[in-house]
Amino acid sequence: MKLKDNYLLLLCVICLAIFFVNLDAIMINIMEARNFTTAREMINLDHWIFTTLNNEPRYEKPPLPTWLTAVSMLIFGMKSLFALRLPAAIMGTISVIFIYKLGLKITAHRKFAFISGLIAATSFYILYSGRDGQWDIHTHAWMMMSIYAMYRIFIDEGNKYLNALIAGLFLGCSFLSKGPVSMYALLLPFLIAYGVIYKYRNLKDKWPALLLMLIVALTVSASWSLYVYFFDTNAVAKITERETGRWLDYNVRPFYYYWSFVIQSGIWTIPAFVGLLYPYLKNRVFDKKGYRFTLGWTLVSVILLSIIPEKKSRYLLPVLIPLALNTAFYIEYLFRRFEIMPKKEKWIVYFNFGLIAIIGLAFPFAGFYYFKDEFSEIWYWYLLTSICLVAIAILILYYLKENKFKPVFYLTVWFIISIIFFGLPILKKLDLNPAYKSISTVDLYLEKQSIPLYEYSGFTPEIIWEYGKPIETLKNGDNFDFPTSKKFMLLVTEAETDQMKSALSGFKIEKIDEINMNVQPGTYRDRLYRNLFLISRKQ
Repeated sequence: MKLKDNYLLLLCVICLAIFFVNLDAIMINIMEARNFTTAREMINLDHWIFTTLNNEPRYEKPPLPTWLTAVSMLIFGMKSLFALRLPAAIMGTISVIFIYKLGLKITAHRKFAFISGLIAATSFYILYSGRDGQWDIHTHAWMMMSIYAMYRIFIDEGNKYLNALIAGLFLGCSFLSKGPVSMYALLLPFLIAYGVIYKYRNLKDKWPALLLMLIVALTVSASWSLYVYFFDTNAVAKITERETGRWLDYNVRPFYYYWSFVIQSGIWTIPAFVGLLYPYLKNRVFDKKGYRFTLGWTLVSVILLSIIPEKKSRYLLPVLIPLALNTAFYIEYLFRRFEIMPKKEKWIVYFNFGLIAIIGLAFPFAGFYYFKDEFSEIWYWYLLTSICLVAIAILILYYLKENKFKPVFYLTVWFIISIIFFGLPILKKLDLNPAYKSISTVDLYLEKQSIPLYEYSGFTPEIIWEYGKPIETLKNGDNFDFPTSKKFMLLVTEAETDQMKSALSGFKIEKIDEINMNVQPGTYRDRLYRNLFLISRKQ
């Protein structure tokens, strides 16, 4: 079989290009700093079970993705961004593969399944999550594998008990990645949509297998949580109370906040929206029941997420999984019918992909204007990116003119791949903020005199990650945990400096430096800035 006809193998190659290339191009963000620091403390402090962040209990997130990241650190090193993000890239690839496999099972249509996988791999937030060291992609990747095994039980394919074991294990792994998030946002909508569209048939013959699945899932899911609860009850109780409150009053958004969810698919925003237009598409798709299922799965997921008061854009990641399958029905229709479609149906296609072409044609001009100050550093990658995007744009316009949609779709995928290959290295070449000063500067002072280092109140994950080891906090609630030494160094945010001077009025306070971890020029976040003080006890 030729590579072009082996859709699964071809999809894996494309995932390698999308998720694994230039993984180190972007600086570590706050979520990554939290997760990577926890993984590092697993190794350095032997906190594999009782996970910590800055040597403080961190039980909000189950540990499976952190374990995988720590293993990657042990193999490839703690300073390799590729190693740190490798587990997420693998999980991104697994997500796409099982979107393909589920699409194939639902429709028995290999081209449709391939289109689904390509849309998923290039949908903005799936692509971003698979290249970023956060745990959302982990929980949903495990869940997709579990859903695939469940689907095989529902359709009586294979050994139902083996499928139940696999489904239960992966369901438990999903919980061990981010708690019940994926159960609520991905699995429950799947079960509702499947029950409405396909019905649950012959459940009497399946219930022993489904019971086995639940027992395995419950055992795996509860293993870490129960162990930590019994051996560190007080810390678990405090964290649980805090996290429960955040679901009710943290990042609260209105019910309709997620209604623009199609935007998270990025380059497929307009096709994704058209794919949701049931009255238009219902008689144009090749599998009406399959289309109704993916549509229902998508909409139920959005509705369930909308019910939760706390809302963030990244929580929409599970919606993009059925949305990719749903959008593929529209794209497959364009594959079959675009040449003979009436013009009134074609304008949306011309608009969407014409806009992509315009962006490609505009890049050389916009890129030069935006990067002109760093042009001498990035000209090579700028030139390669410009050539690729302009060439793709011209070809998209040509094939649109020729009414050939299939190459237009594949060129759009190549558009994304070109940006990853040639555009991302530009970010690595950009200048640092001239005022940047790393937290590692503190070590230069500590080498001169062996004294402890403290944060005044709380800590910033990026600073802890960059420093390489935990930093104790001086202020503990309303009290202070002063060291016994006569001198110590203290990191204080600009906003808390006056408060610190008042609270430590009985000490001699001497400012000796400023730490500015704001990397990008022209940006300033107070949480990344610290005044460094030498604190001495008065004689």
